[in-house]
Amino acid sequence: MKKIEISNEANLPSRYGEFKIRSFREYKIQENQNYFLDHLVIKTHQMPEIPLIRVHSECLTGDALGSQKCDCGGELEIALKRIYQEGGMVIYLRQEGRGIGLFNKVNAYALQDLGRDTIEANLELGFQSDERDYSIVKEIFDFYAIKKVRLLTNNPKKIEIFSQMVEVERESIIIECNKHNQHYMEVKKEKMGHLL
Repeated sequence: MKKIEISNEANLPSRYGEFKIRSFREYKIQENQNYFLDHLVIKTHQMPEIPLIRVHSECLTGDALGSQKCDCGGELEIALKRIYQEGGMVIYLRQEGRGIGLFNKVNAYALQDLGRDTIEANLELGFQSDERDYSIVKEIFDFYAIKKVRLLTNNPKKIEIFSQMVEVERESIIIECNKHNQHYMEVKKEKMGHLL
């Protein structure tokens, strides 16, 4: 059993609608160092029996700064709009840069500026193509007694992982490419098998 702490629930009026938020603090150990990650659940006041769910990994550059190098900010915006209308939640995981952290993500961006793709950049920095850990999601599903979800994703790895936790129906989430992220999207489709 993971060591977690769960915050109280609070209101979050936003430009996408009125939500409830709750934080799940996950305690971890890496290289004999203890640390924690504060994840966020953003949910509608009423949850349908089969909620619309987006498991979204933090992307400061895309989510907050509007970076056009990725599709993250656009996906988060679509997810929040749809979830407000249809009922469900965004599970916002604090694992920037596919789990390599902001510092290393910026270094990966610099390598991408030199012509590497997103996977090549991670590998050159000594990381796997994707370092994310989704185990906290099981704790969140259990906390809210969620048994079946409509999962907003194009990532077959997420479908596989979350299908071991709950029953999953996939819903696609597509944003338009631009000149800055077209190659990134091609790599996601061709090298990572994303359903684009």
